[in-house]
Amino acid sequence: MSNQTKKDTTIGTKIRHSLQADCQSCFGLCCTALNIVASSDFAINKPAGTPCPNLQDNYSCHIHSQLRETGFKGCTVFDCLGAGQQVSQVTFHGQDWRQSREHADKMFRVFPIMEQLYEMIAYVAEALSYQVDNMLYEQLIAQLKHLQQTTAQDADTLLALDMVAIRMPINALLLQTSEQIRQHSVKGKTSRNLNQRGANWMGKNLKGKDLRATDLRGSYLIAANLQDANLQGVDFIGADLRDTNLRGADLSTSLFLTQMQINAAQGDRSTKLPSYIKRPAHWQ
Repeated sequence: MSNQTKKDTTIGTKIRHSLQADCQSCFGLCCTALNIVASSDFAINKPAGTPCPNLQDNYSCHIHSQLRETGFKGCTVFDCLGAGQQVSQVTFHGQDWRQSREHADKMFRVFPIMEQLYEMIAYVAEALSYQVDNMLYEQLIAQLKHLQQTTAQDADTLLALDMVAIRMPINALLLQTSEQIRQHSVKGKTSRNLNQRGANWMGKNLKGKDLRATDLRGSYLIAANLQDANLQGVDFIGADLRDTNLRGADLSTSLFLTQMQINAAQGDRSTKLPSYIKRPAHWQ
């Protein structure tokens, strides 16, 4: 790798591990701000800005321990990475959205924006946990600082953000990171086609396959069988892992894997996950 010196990867690692939702410090924003469409993931229709009927006065969920059994599987998949408490405690200084309708509407509109910013922070922080070249490292650091500063802005500033303009340079840096890391994930030459971006592998049987360093960005892996597959160094940004069989699969060094993707998949105790991903409680 050109222009390569050893970097402090602990910065990104610490930040990535710290991005955890704290529901007790949030005013149930995911249960209120977001739109819900009745489906296999949700038992009801709920428009954005309307509290879920299961949301209690203390912002806890009335059916939290029975979500999957009662048709709310999607709630067990969702992860805001900490955006909810940031909006509740920092952007709106701990003010309850029930205090005023105007206050509530603005909070509900800010939450999805903050959620996107936190997602980008998670990706950039993860990229900084790898050994990349000097120029890329400095660009990632600059983007991380910019994102962190942006999350501290007031509500009006956040609502005026051009999210596409923010995402574009970050996406370019993440692509560079993926290329640099994946090409070092496979030792020697391989005859496999590593570019499977956007692949439609829905329901495909890939049990036990060696898929190391494959680019699966934006791929459709719904109900695919990846049991016991080697998924080290695989780029999973935007991949749809709903009901993907990951039992026994090795995702220990997979790139840009999110908690929501894993929550939507099927796995077990033998599934190897990155250190920042929690094993879902519903996995058997």
